[in-house]
Amino acid sequence: MTQNPATDEPNPDVDAEATNEMAPREAVEALIANIESERDDFKDKLLRTLADMENLRRRTEREVADAKAYAVTSFARDMLGSADNLRRALESVPDAARGEGEAALKALIEGVELTERDLLKTLERHGVRRIDPQGEKFDPNLHQAMFEAPDPAVAKGMVSKVVQSGYKIGERVLRPALVGVSAGAPKAPEAPANGASEGK
Repeated sequence: MTQNPATDEPNPDVDAEATNEMAPREAVEALIANIESERDDFKDKLLRTLADMENLRRRTEREVADAKAYAVTSFARDMLGSADNLRRALESVPDAARGEGEAALKALIEGVELTERDLLKTLERHGVRRIDPQGEKFDPNLHQAMFEAPDPAVAKGMVSKVVQSGYKIGERVLRPALVGVSAGAPKAPEAPANGASEGK
């Protein structure tokens, strides 16, 4: 409090002025703090919204790319039966008939082979590739084991026979390859125990 110099008593008019000057300053500072808090809140919401929009854009791009890559999945799966039938038709023709058969039979075989190649090329243009795992390591993600058999020529765990080719579309398996898996070389017969041979 300020004092009146003439009377050494407090001067109420001066105190009131000082209080009035302090009140607006505190109010302005409180208002600025409030505005800055709102600004920070809006900035945070804006940054979150921008991040969400970027994530949505990426997800949408990925979904559109997947839709383009895998749109023909159902159709391609239906066409695999035709490809299998063409392959079976070619495999059913004996080798002797291929080399020494009549001209009409040779023409038929060549036509079926040409049709099969054309069908496979068409499927490849649409992202469908054949899986032919002969001699590869068995992979349960790409192959379906039909049997396991000893095979001295093929190491254990490797595909020794392809029963039916598999197909992939993009990075997805459209149909696993049906395969036979090698169990390795057959086990040698065990030698009889010493006691058994002596008793004979």
